[in-house]
Amino acid sequence: MIVSAPMNEEELRNLMYTAQLDEIKGPFSIRYPRGNGVMVEWKTPFKKLEIGKGRKIKDGNDVAILSIGHPGNLVTEAIEKLESENISVAHYDMRFAKPIDEELLHEVFSKFKKVITVEDGCIMGGMGSAVLEFMADNNYSAIVKRLGIPDEFIEHGEQNELYTECGFSPEQIAKTTKEILTETQKKKNKAG
Repeated sequence: MIVSAPMNEEELRNLMYTAQLDEIKGPFSIRYPRGNGVMVEWKTPFKKLEIGKGRKIKDGNDVAILSIGHPGNLVTEAIEKLESENISVAHYDMRFAKPIDEELLHEVFSKFKKVITVEDGCIMGGMGSAVLEFMADNNYSAIVKRLGIPDEFIEHGEQNELYTECGFSPEQIAKTTKEILTETQKKKNKAG
């Protein structure tokens, strides 16, 4: 089964277009985003997406953030805040939780020792867990922080309130990024 989540309207259109193609055999799920759109010009031409392929949105050097679905937009906001503090963040939109883009993950874990995953799904058994499984199966070593919905009941509320409650608002993504960088520096200082 194919499991996908679009970051914006263009990605949603392309996933829907791809899902209906004759060559797609079997179930194809698209996590439909709720709330307001993020693109003004969303009527873009349809484009077939390669199944299981994510995309690099931004290069960086200090930490990699992997997102899936709408939270990628929150990551983009967080990165803007972090850049003003001279923190260099790479951003990858995974697009697919299943099949996960192993080529992209090899790139990430070959370059980065600090990785954050962000999703608006459950942390346990979600995209972040699949990233950890990939890391373990391929003998990579990195500090990985997963942001998403905790394994507890979450009350109803406005989306931004829920992002904050679950710990993946733009401010909290930026805070987690600083923490992961600080933790690494503290460990280096203790060892040295």
